[in-house]
Amino acid sequence: MAAEASPAVARQGVAPPRGSRRADPRRLPAGGDLVPLGLGVAAVAGGTALGWDPRLVRALVAPPPVARAALAGAALLLAVALLARAVERLGRPGGAPDTIRGVRLAFLAVAAAAAGIGWAVGSAMPLVMALVVGGVDVVETTFLLLLVVVRRVERGG
Repeated sequence: MAAEASPAVARQGVAPPRGSRRADPRRLPAGGDLVPLGLGVAAVAGGTALGWDPRLVRALVAPPPVARAALAGAALLLAVALLARAVERLGRPGGAPDTIRGVRLAFLAVAAAAAGIGWAVGSAMPLVMALVVGGVDVVETTFLLLLVVVRRVERGG
């Protein structure tokens, strides 16, 4: 766990640690801050739209066995990687934004694991759960991050 840089070091142009998204606390949210929000809404809306076609659902849930095994394995590996990143991020002394991002990664790990289980057993229910958990969590944590940034701006840093 690295200590945070002092304000003097930060003014000298030293980059924050890799993976850190330390932003200027006086900056209001910009368009790029809303990208995760759009992705979360798109995941839930896209899953809902695709769910109306039974043939498409069957093709996505139960592709050929080799493809299903590859999808399940990739999703479970992604879940482990996301969980490791979540634990690492939650272990940092970074304040509310790092904690929120760590929680987001943990929920995305749960979503990836659910998707992997869905493909492993050939069931749509875990895949639906993955879309809901992942999509809703990204929307929720984006709103929380925006709230934290706006509050910091209101307080002057």
